[in-house]
Amino acid sequence: MPNLNGAPSFKGTPSLMGVREWLQELGHSDDDVNGLNVIHVSGTKGKGSTCAFINSFLRAHGERTGFPRKIGLYTSPHLKYVQERIQIDSRPISEILFAKYAFEVWHGLSGKASPGPRYLQLLFLISVHAFIREGIDVAIYETHNGGEYDATNVIQKPVVTGITTIGMDHVEQLGPSIENIAWHKAGIFKHGSPAFSTFQEPAAATVLQQRANEKNVALQFIGVDSTLPRNALALKPEVQRTNCSLAIALASTFLKVKAPQLYCNLTSQDILQGIEQFSWPGRFHHIVDGNHQWFLDGAHNELSIQKSAQWFVEATSEGQGYLIMSDPNNVELEADISSQNPSCTRVLIFSHISERDGAALLKGVAEALHKGGLQIQHVILSTYEERQDGAVSMDHCSKTPEQPFSPDLQKDYIDAYRTVDPDARISIEPTIEGALNLAREIGSRENGMQALVTGSLYLIGGALRLLEKNTKEMPYNNHA
Repeated sequence: MPNLNGAPSFKGTPSLMGVREWLQELGHSDDDVNGLNVIHVSGTKGKGSTCAFINSFLRAHGERTGFPRKIGLYTSPHLKYVQERIQIDSRPISEILFAKYAFEVWHGLSGKASPGPRYLQLLFLISVHAFIREGIDVAIYETHNGGEYDATNVIQKPVVTGITTIGMDHVEQLGPSIENIAWHKAGIFKHGSPAFSTFQEPAAATVLQQRANEKNVALQFIGVDSTLPRNALALKPEVQRTNCSLAIALASTFLKVKAPQLYCNLTSQDILQGIEQFSWPGRFHHIVDGNHQWFLDGAHNELSIQKSAQWFVEATSEGQGYLIMSDPNNVELEADISSQNPSCTRVLIFSHISERDGAALLKGVAEALHKGGLQIQHVILSTYEERQDGAVSMDHCSKTPEQPFSPDLQKDYIDAYRTVDPDARISIEPTIEGALNLAREIGSRENGMQALVTGSLYLIGGALRLLEKNTKEMPYNNHA
């Protein structure tokens, strides 16, 4: 879609470029890729959660009926280690399996025409290669960025496509308006494949419908499913009810098209079980360590940052049960967090350094917290640097920001927050570990602490590695 001046709105080299040829070099035809039975999801907010809900519903259906037998899930970015991006049967593939398929892809393309695949292109190629070799029955794919020119859009015949909530994000690449962004997101629509979308603001919805008409695609807009359980823990954040509803439509459509006729319906039992077993770390994620409570959410754009703050307000203001991931044993349990008492200190840990306006995002957090009537006693601003000793995890995927967290930028952030809360106590910690330690110190001397950690998935990934050092997760390791 051209911008208002008639020039193309996309900036940079399309990541779709070269992907089909590379797959063919690896021996994977269009039919092989289409044979993965893809559910393709794009959007600005909630893509990962929607894909995780789809995975959970299909897993519940498979446990009940035997189909699908094996489910692939591809999402980005990863939080703690790169294999999280490629999952089979709800588990990241093992290091051994990842290395096996990564080297097969790398050697398969060695000596071919350059330039070779970039980072996200390579990971997508590894996922397709792994899913084909592992013989999965369905592949759930989240786009990286946009849709029309995204590497994942090499998929020509998805079973069904879905669009989550669209907002103003990645404008440097996708264009200056919501219409431009919607045009790119709708690029995953394919003739012959039904499409679903959450309700969108009118300008975005109009573009989605226009693109669906151009491609002769049946597009249906989905509201919140009225049959969803009111008290389900996974649906406590209201936005997850929207993502869950879209996921139900996508999973149901997939089963009607691909499942044996006797088992082609997603039942209420499947839905309830899928909601109960739903897990998506780093999003609306609650960790309890004694009287220190951590509320982590990888919100990093204007839409999601407000939802993150709203969740923190509700979670710390209501005497309700919440699902808690408790370090060090990673045991899920229901706990009454009404233990928060009026003297419990609230802390905000924030980091966001990118082409987006991080100061404006921080101000958005402050405004949402203020609107919810929640007073933050301490604000800690940090970077994406994880460890105080300078050690870097081999899975750390954030590049050094082009705009470092300079004193001038720090001042912009502080000034932005204080336009909402002039009396806020604000500290700067150069590492995520330092920010967590400072929050612990505050909680230790002030009768407990509840901390909202948000602003970037890179921040959340580093925080989770530090908070859950002792957790263990069994990988998918079919060939190990």
